[in-house]
Amino acid sequence: MTASTSRRCAAVATATTGILLLGACGSGAQGGKSSLHDQLPESIRKSGVILVGASYTAAPMIFRNPQSKPDGLDPDLAAALGKVLGVEFRFQDVGPFANVLPGLLDQKYDVAMSGITDTRERQQGLDKDNKQINEGVDFVDYFMAGVGLMVGKGNPAKVANLDDLCGRSVAVKKGTIHEDLATRQQKACEHQGKPLKVAPVDADADALTSLKAKRVDVYITDYPKALYNAQTLDNGQTYEVAGPQLQPRPYGIAVRKADDKLRDVLTKAVNSLVQDSTYDGILAQRQLTAGAVQNSVVNGGS
Repeated sequence: MTASTSRRCAAVATATTGILLLGACGSGAQGGKSSLHDQLPESIRKSGVILVGASYTAAPMIFRNPQSKPDGLDPDLAAALGKVLGVEFRFQDVGPFANVLPGLLDQKYDVAMSGITDTRERQQGLDKDNKQINEGVDFVDYFMAGVGLMVGKGNPAKVANLDDLCGRSVAVKKGTIHEDLATRQQKACEHQGKPLKVAPVDADADALTSLKAKRVDVYITDYPKALYNAQTLDNGQTYEVAGPQLQPRPYGIAVRKADDKLRDVLTKAVNSLVQDSTYDGILAQRQLTAGAVQNSVVNGGS
């Protein structure tokens, strides 16, 4: 273990907030780039491509730039991983976020990168009622982010936390943890006699339009996305983020459980980027250093 790695492990061991991503300290990438390439599944070595499913609706993690190309932290990280592994990460837009994991399970692509929160339910293939709906996926964790409450400028609803949502209306994207969160909060609000109205949508644009038109009071989404939208849309004059980041959890590269060989080499590749500071540089360019992890692990969100 290098001195740099020792410092990283010490930082993880003494952390007091968020989720500790433990278990990979000292492992890192075993050998150089060529050895990692050799550890990839044969089909990927032959094709030279890892197909990535994503929904281009999650800025700053992934979005479509003016040239119609995938842009954001996920494509940046994928490009760096491609250099480490000696392959191309090729993105394809699958439409609404709700399509991302089903498409992976249907073997339409090799992995999914779309600002996906690593949760026990997704690992085990459970729905919001804890019923088994599929075999689940594994996650190679690479970032930490929480929930953000996006509101109109000036926060007219005076929202700061989840309890403040009672008696309000909220927009959420279908198939996300935010939809599950809002559904659970509805039950808490019922006990207070202040019903919470939930409006599921397919895309950010729908939620933002509803928020701007005051059809909903709050848009519940990922904190990095909420902050990015509040700062960039309409020159920062229309929206803001209410309260602190809530319930930070890891984002992960989703991989089918049968593809454990690919999962393990991706974990080593992410850790090699962390250890040589490439990872820190990528996050700094996107102003997302607050979400940095000390090391990558598998299924740290359980």
